[in-house]
Amino acid sequence: MSPRQAADPKAYTAIAAKLAGVSDEQIAMVQVVKRSVDARRNGGGAASKPGKNLAPSAPRSPKVNLTLNLYIDSETQPPPAHFDYPDVTGKTPVVIVGGGPAGLFAALRLIELGFRPIILERGKEVAERGKDIALINRNEGVNPDSNYAFGEGGAGTFSDGKLFTRSKKRGDYDRALQTLVYHGASPEILYEAHPHIGTDKLPRIMTAIRRTICACGGQVIFGARVTDIKIREGRAIGVWFVDTFSPPISSSSSSVSSSSLSPLSRGTLVEGAAVILATGHSARDIYQILHHRGVALEAKPFAMGVRIEHPQQLIDTIQYHTLEGRGEWLPAAAYSVVSQEGGRGVYSFCMCPGGFIVPAMTSDEESVVNGMSPSLRNSPFANSGIVTEVRLSDFEHLSKEIDPLTGAAFGPLAGLEFQRRLEHLACRQAVSAGAPPGISAASSPGTSLPPPPSPVARLGAMAPAQRVADFVSARPSHSLPKTSYVPGLTLSRLDRWLPDFISVALRSGISTFGRKMRGFVTNEAIVVGVESRTSTPVRIPRDPVTLSHPQIVGLYPAGEGAGYAGGIISAALDGTRLADAISLL
Repeated sequence: MSPRQAADPKAYTAIAAKLAGVSDEQIAMVQVVKRSVDARRNGGGAASKPGKNLAPSAPRSPKVNLTLNLYIDSETQPPPAHFDYPDVTGKTPVVIVGGGPAGLFAALRLIELGFRPIILERGKEVAERGKDIALINRNEGVNPDSNYAFGEGGAGTFSDGKLFTRSKKRGDYDRALQTLVYHGASPEILYEAHPHIGTDKLPRIMTAIRRTICACGGQVIFGARVTDIKIREGRAIGVWFVDTFSPPISSSSSSVSSSSLSPLSRGTLVEGAAVILATGHSARDIYQILHHRGVALEAKPFAMGVRIEHPQQLIDTIQYHTLEGRGEWLPAAAYSVVSQEGGRGVYSFCMCPGGFIVPAMTSDEESVVNGMSPSLRNSPFANSGIVTEVRLSDFEHLSKEIDPLTGAAFGPLAGLEFQRRLEHLACRQAVSAGAPPGISAASSPGTSLPPPPSPVARLGAMAPAQRVADFVSARPSHSLPKTSYVPGLTLSRLDRWLPDFISVALRSGISTFGRKMRGFVTNEAIVVGVESRTSTPVRIPRDPVTLSHPQIVGLYPAGEGAGYAGGIISAALDGTRLADAISLL
């Protein structure tokens, strides 16, 4: 049906009633099961895909596909989802490190199973965290424990809120969506083809989940940065943490050598029957603590690149195949693109229609960007990560280098160091607005990124940027268009200082995407550096049956930070799965 019909319950109810052979008066309720937009030019066929350059001989207005359940007066309507969260005060405690989706959903499931969750979150609750994020956007510095990555709800709280997962367990997926609706999300996420909550709604949903946990006797401790794990006879039985709201107990309380400190300098000890590590992919100190402890870790491939931003109207025109854009009834258009360039994959990541680019660094010495969208997706800009594969061979040379902080080789943390060096290089680019010393177009960094020098006096959270057509053609930009990135941008030749394999793959990939979507490669659009935290470069291994670490009984790596999830829902499902595993201990 037309987008206007699909937006009007009376209109689509009348159409559905006619198709079902009943009158409008007989219908007691209409339940939307699924909704999706079909913007293909010719309305079908294997060759008709969004963004495909088809012959202009078959124009077609976008349509909306609705799948509906109709209930007439004599039929029983579906019961609402039921959640039973009992009081677990005094029950067996389980320690959860990290208050993101994996940690929160693990806590909810543990409560259902009769355990008392204790969540340690290094950041602040939503309201206070929002103030720290405002400081970043005003270029007034980064709180390393309270930012876009750390705080109540994790990185997902101030994100786009897309609810995509490749999980094949549909029942678990539906249950996770219903849990979010129970805590305040719009029921539309239950049937949208591409469900999305929005960064304006996610904070209060995460807060509602926390209130459920606390109301049932669970505990959430904010400002609690873990400094060590208590292991007794091969079993994890607790963690030490320090208060990030107060001056540190000692200058080394958050260092990687914390496991050699005295119990007093480690901070406060909290114990439980098991420990779930749900720290997210930016908690680098947790990997370092584990590595220092001799706990097995694995380097893993990941992806890095840039964030690209176009005017939303341009993306609407490309995707809906109309000069006038999306009109009144269609949503802001999205896209998903992928290509192989010289044997290396290049693809879009976390596409945010009607969204904003945001500063996602966790220290003042980094330049890291990400994207988000409000629920209405009404920003005049569309942005997406455009990233390429980073293989083990790309950073293997770092594994034998010595970490000056610990005196030990980086080993399985080599990818983490590669990631960190590129973020520091991007920061120096934002400061200097030019090539760093010793790096030029003729002498690009390749895969051997230089170690970060002493901290620079950076320009707040400003990020390096270049116009897209200039980036693809390897030429300088002399100005930048308007952007959604609030802290501001500085001109920079990203094509020069990005590692060769990233720069070449991205430039080739974006050019390929431009042939699929005419108008995509334009100087109306920009690339901003760097999109570096698509996933973790480290995996914390776990037994495939017990889901516990194979070395440490009772230590359960969870979610994105452990290498087992890639978004809000997949992390939530992983946390739930670990809670079930703990109940079998």
